[in-house]
Amino acid sequence: MQKEKFDIVSFYKFCPIAVNEDLRVKFKKNLIDCSLKGTIILSPEGINGTISGLSGFFLNFENFVKSTLKIDKFDITNSSSSDFIPFNKPKVKIKKEVVPIEIKTSERLGNHLTPREWDKFIIQDDVLLIDIRKNFEYEMGTFREAINPKVNSFREFKKYFSEDFARKNNKKLAIFCTGGIRCEKAADHLKTLGVNEVYQLEGGIINYLNNTEEKKSSWDGECYVFDERVSVLHASKPGTYSMCYGCKIPVSNEDKKSDKYIEGVSCPKCHDKLTVDQKKRFAMRQFNIKHNNK
Repeated sequence: MQKEKFDIVSFYKFCPIAVNEDLRVKFKKNLIDCSLKGTIILSPEGINGTISGLSGFFLNFENFVKSTLKIDKFDITNSSSSDFIPFNKPKVKIKKEVVPIEIKTSERLGNHLTPREWDKFIIQDDVLLIDIRKNFEYEMGTFREAINPKVNSFREFKKYFSEDFARKNNKKLAIFCTGGIRCEKAADHLKTLGVNEVYQLEGGIINYLNNTEEKKSSWDGECYVFDERVSVLHASKPGTYSMCYGCKIPVSNEDKKSDKYIEGVSCPKCHDKLTVDQKKRFAMRQFNIKHNNK
């Protein structure tokens, strides 16, 4: 018997949406009726999400979104595959913004580069390559020579890219993130500071890893993903990281060798920060999970 395969699709679209509870329920019903799981964000400025289902659900979902939101184009080509659905249930949320950066975006303004164009562009001397994800994501993997702003939230990113940065920088900026949407917001912010030569990776890291041979790649390490896979490699192959349920930070195989790593309880990053009561509670939860899976 052939094993079932599942598609995982990440998408976003900046377009005016009259967001209300009826619309949220309509999207939720579509996910349930089509046996899809994942999270969709609806906002007055657009839609953002990652969902998963049996291979081949793309077209029906694309048609549903275009019909429901009354839009002509909706790109769902940024996809990967898995042997399981990496989400527990379908969720549809209403938010003020598709990404929390307090900058309204109505269209894609940045210069988008394909994976092949990206590799040629980032090696130029007059290009500054910047990873705009969180610090722990950078530590798991990034493009060679990329700068790490060392921020723990996307809002902190605006502080890093200040007017002072804009005045001192005389290079082209190449920015990247997991799926591309954070770069759209970042490009808008940079343009308000007067930085006009901003280039971004089309479809983000996921698109790059799915369309670039590993031996020709500029990427080192693994890419964090926002689902139960935790991390992926080139061609959507499963990564080696798992999630620490004590601090919700990915755990490497090297971390697991530490005495401070306790499955389902703690890792070297959080072990000394957790209280005794927290460790007891997490340990009990882990015991119940293992007991129920027997």
